[in-house]
Amino acid sequence: MTEQLASVLMLSLGGTIAMTGGTGGVVPTLTAEDLIAAIPGRADTGIDVQVQTFRQLPSASLGVDDLAALAALIAERTATGDVDGVVVTQGTDTIEETAYLLDLLHAGDAPIVVTGAMRNPTLVGADGPANVLAAIRTAASPAARGLGALVVFADEIHAARYVRKTHSTSGGTFRSPNTGPLGHVVEGRVRLLAYPPRRLTVPLEAVTRMPRVGLYTVTVGDDGTLLAGADSLDGLVVAGFGVGHVPQRLINQLTALAARIPVVLTSRTGAGPVLEVTYAFPGSESDLRQRGLIGAGFLDTYKARILLHTLLAVGADRDTIAAGYAAAGGTGDPARWPWASAPSDRTERR
Repeated sequence: MTEQLASVLMLSLGGTIAMTGGTGGVVPTLTAEDLIAAIPGRADTGIDVQVQTFRQLPSASLGVDDLAALAALIAERTATGDVDGVVVTQGTDTIEETAYLLDLLHAGDAPIVVTGAMRNPTLVGADGPANVLAAIRTAASPAARGLGALVVFADEIHAARYVRKTHSTSGGTFRSPNTGPLGHVVEGRVRLLAYPPRRLTVPLEAVTRMPRVGLYTVTVGDDGTLLAGADSLDGLVVAGFGVGHVPQRLINQLTALAARIPVVLTSRTGAGPVLEVTYAFPGSESDLRQRGLIGAGFLDTYKARILLHTLLAVGADRDTIAAGYAAAGGTGDPARWPWASAPSDRTERR
């Protein structure tokens, strides 16, 4: 087995990595061809890179419909075997959400590597070329096959399910608080130190709708006024205090919502799990679960919203949704996931 595969498809979506000077600031103007041309020594890798400009948007303006279309294109191009891995470049604002959605919708073995830049090409020390080169090497590595979507940034390799943007300006912004990185790109070679547990996927062809899923973050003194808007939603994610707590005055509203739509409980801290049975006061995690809320386990708030959106998009019922969170959040048996999932044993690729 060679260290690198034959061909990588690079799809650019815009973002800081593709921005140049405009009136009053930078805007996304560079194409995929421009990005690949800016990488010194890329030809020395021996990897054939095909490029396509898919979108030219700041990542804050990407929609779920854009990402579903991206997933469909990736499925089409990787199904033939002509493309061994995929690199997606985009703005860092929503990389963690893009990567997890692609991870859920990608059933193939070809790795999808998402990257971008914190410093745009007009700045000294722009990090885009180095990040893209590391992403290409990762997408071409046999070690990455079967790992689904990954985020590669600053030579670190992160699993889509766990990675988060943790700083608004730092070049080392991407971290996986609960697990750490899976590995690193060292001297141009992919070095994996850990493997994620069983990867969960949802069939792309089963997506039949674009549901409306909201996110509500509780705060001190919260009186629930803003929860009134949730009546028009198909699903809701609640970011609670600590291990999954909310003010007592929100209980009745959340109970009524959970009787009508799936309501998922996460922690607004961004790391650690939502508990199940430790606290018992009104508004505690155990009280809310008894009222019909679904715990997200270790899945953070933004990933929990992506998962709920995806499960609703394929018509999953409440029991399936609850099983999905138990599996994805690390608190339940992955065997209860209703669709095929990749095995966790990666020792043959070490």
